[in-house]
Amino acid sequence: MLSLRTAVPAALAIATVLACTGATFGQRYVSPPANTSIKIAGKQISVDYYAPSMHGRKIIGRLVPFDGVWCPGANVATGITAEAPLQMGDLKLPKGSYSIWMIPSEKAWTLIINKQSGQHHLDYEPAEDLGRTKLNVKALSTPVETLKFELRADGGNRGTLAMLWENTEASVPFSVGQ
Repeated sequence: MLSLRTAVPAALAIATVLACTGATFGQRYVSPPANTSIKIAGKQISVDYYAPSMHGRKIIGRLVPFDGVWCPGANVATGITAEAPLQMGDLKLPKGSYSIWMIPSEKAWTLIINKQSGQHHLDYEPAEDLGRTKLNVKALSTPVETLKFELRADGGNRGTLAMLWENTEASVPFSVGQ
């Protein structure tokens, strides 16, 4: 038989385990860290992010509302680091580290590159924007459960940055300078 002296610490231990694993009455999702990187024209480019999953939820247009600034990821703002200058769509990025933001819309999406990096994914400072450019958007035939970034080599000094989630791919071509 449990005494009050052993029952209270045991109950607290069980509650702590349940809270840390997300096995509580409320639903708690964990977004694990993820990374993608590539070398193009001999220069390293990488994207670091936390990858949320759909978990049966409607994402684009609901969880991620249209026409507002959104950081594609969770926890810490998604970051891009380049060892060389990049021409990303209409936007020129000096080599360095930046955060990635987007404005999804029913008709067109916009990529925002912000000079800050490492901030919380909800701490967007528009005064720190380096600039904006149009994203190419296409519907995916197979849903992507967990948000994913891809860096693709397109030959020579060219590549593509793509974000895939749910039934959407948003991408922008880029070129690597010297």
